[in-house]
Amino acid sequence: MSHSASSRALAIAFTILFCTTAIAARAEGTPATRTQATVPSSIVIGFVGGFVRHDNPHHGPVQLAQRIQRGFPKDTYVEVLENRHRKNAFKAIVHLLDVNRDGVLSEDERTRAHIVLFGHSWGAAAAVLLARDLQRAGIPVLLTVQVDSVAKFWQQDSAIPANVAEAVNFYQTHGLIHGRTRITAADPSRTQILGNYLVDYRKAPIQCPAGASWFDHLTPSHAQSECDPHIWSQIEDLVRQHLAPQPSAAAVHLQP
Repeated sequence: MSHSASSRALAIAFTILFCTTAIAARAEGTPATRTQATVPSSIVIGFVGGFVRHDNPHHGPVQLAQRIQRGFPKDTYVEVLENRHRKNAFKAIVHLLDVNRDGVLSEDERTRAHIVLFGHSWGAAAAVLLARDLQRAGIPVLLTVQVDSVAKFWQQDSAIPANVAEAVNFYQTHGLIHGRTRITAADPSRTQILGNYLVDYRKAPIQCPAGASWFDHLTPSHAQSECDPHIWSQIEDLVRQHLAPQPSAAAVHLQP
């Protein structure tokens, strides 16, 4: 072998040795830093009732979410889901709170949560069940709102879990489908029930916009609770009070 070839081979060998050593040292050193995610200032999750699609603009929960997106800070996370997708909502919340993306929520990550849950009909029951899922994970909830809440046969939507700070219930009693008349706190020392408010659409009917389904015509009062601007504007004010409180702001006075 010529002298130049030997020198070239030796240089290659030293290069390989240097690279291998550097890689090994890096592997044995400090592990790679996990990406730090930005936690939203607030998380607002709503559920539509029945078999309504999450993006149907004719329904109260969807319209409320749109107003929140327009009027609240940009880092507020807002999502509306079909009531059957409660587990997806739970996974989304855990992911949003998991700042260091290690798959496990620390005490600090859990306690920094600012969460509001709301829904109509089956969606209202889904909001309570999601709050219960969050309780098992040690995650607090600021507020739950139920509008004409209807639980499926195997569900229970009247007892508000102790991780919820405040809860409110709007209902009507007429027609084939009508809502839960009373909610209570599983632990009154930790949860304040703001009220159970009866609305009578036979005395004060609401004209819902176009787009109602045939089923809405069979249950007009139940359908009106979903498009009642008075109820949903009160809910918007409640959400604003809980997520963007002002020192001088007066408390929201709910009315049926």
